[in-house]
Amino acid sequence: MKKMIAALVLCIVSAAVCVPASAQALPGGSGATGSARVERMMAQLQGRFAAANTTHDGKLTREQAQAGMPMVAQHFDEIDAQKAGFVTLAQIEDFMRARAAAR
Repeated sequence: MKKMIAALVLCIVSAAVCVPASAQALPGGSGATGSARVERMMAQLQGRFAAANTTHDGKLTREQAQAGMPMVAQHFDEIDAQKAGFVTLAQIEDFMRARAAAR
């Protein structure tokens, strides 16, 4: 179940990142809804990261990722490009944006 939720969140966030900035900037239109959706998904990602980061140091180890964010664990080596042994929320967000842009 956790794997399905993690996959769903990553897919949703990836899809939301693909929303053009011009669509997000439209006041009151569907862009406003898209912007709110992106904010919700980023909040969900932040919440999952915070729950998985059991040491509360802002760094997710491979073991923490395996326990709380399986999709991050699956792509851990790609996200941890500096081979530091941990990933940050910003690195995960950057990875998802790059992945979404490649689609």
